[in-house]
Amino acid sequence: MIDVALLSVIRRWHLRDKISIREIARRTKLSRNTITKYLASGETSPRYPHRKSPSQLDAYAAEL
Repeated sequence: MIDVALLSVIRRWHLRDKISIREIARRTKLSRNTITKYLASGETSPRYPHRKSPSQLDAYAAEL
């Protein structure tokens, strides 16, 4: 997963500072395809899947 700070740096370098994708890939050690994918997605922060953790009360859910 990509860090939120790194995503914002990539977007700022490309959109505001007009740094090429190749140079961003060189600076971040990410592939050009990855940089392109992050820029094309238009997301400002990565999405993480919702985590479902078991509860000790799950066994008693029907009674409660």
